[in-house]
Amino acid sequence: MDKSQRKSAPPAVPRHVAIIMDGNNRWAKKRLLPGVAGHKAGVDAVRAVIETCAEAGVDVLTLFAFSSENWQRPADEVSALMELFLSALRREVRRLNDNGIRLRIIGDRSRFHPELQAAMRDAEALTAGQSRFTLQVAANYGGQWDITQAAQYLAREVQAGRLKPEDIDPQRLQRHLVTADVPLPDLCIRTGGEHRISNFLLWQLAYAELYFSDLYWPDFKHDAMRKALADFAVRQRRFGKTSEQIEAEARAQC
Repeated sequence: MDKSQRKSAPPAVPRHVAIIMDGNNRWAKKRLLPGVAGHKAGVDAVRAVIETCAEAGVDVLTLFAFSSENWQRPADEVSALMELFLSALRREVRRLNDNGIRLRIIGDRSRFHPELQAAMRDAEALTAGQSRFTLQVAANYGGQWDITQAAQYLAREVQAGRLKPEDIDPQRLQRHLVTADVPLPDLCIRTGGEHRISNFLLWQLAYAELYFSDLYWPDFKHDAMRKALADFAVRQRRFGKTSEQIEAEARAQC
């Protein structure tokens, strides 16, 4: 392949983007607004990021909406978040369905109010037949919980005599994570200036590229998402190999 052909090759696009939406409270505080105002403003960023990812050819977008640790926040903030989640589900689900977007909600739902649990089921059922794009919302989710529930399932299979301990390998465990039916994340983005993954998709992010933005989540719109995708496009993913090996494999495919 000559240089002109290399320049015309389409940029690499991640199949699966995962985002830690951080900075809502700080965005609101900076504007002397209550914290819930930041979460409400963040809904516009969610719409913008969904649009940008779908247009770019991303297949799956996973948003970390509410962690299992977020229950420790002030009760009034948690209550406001639950109300916002419920209203957003009811308001946005038809828009998602009309745009060919399948909604999945991952995490332990048992702690949510029955009304919210019902809204989750209804939203998933309405969009279940869509295949253009998958939006996963992680709610009451934690990476440690996800690995634990998969390990518990395998332990029960061993106890019942349906599985031998020596047959448990990474691939088998991965099949019982809540994200088992979508590809592993290629790119993980965190907004808000923090540089940590906060118990998000611990197993699944093993080989993901990490991208950190100083923007608070409500300010992370179309241009910011395009910038993150452009950064991913020029990275060399090695998966334990050397740069020379990756370059040789790329030449062999030309």
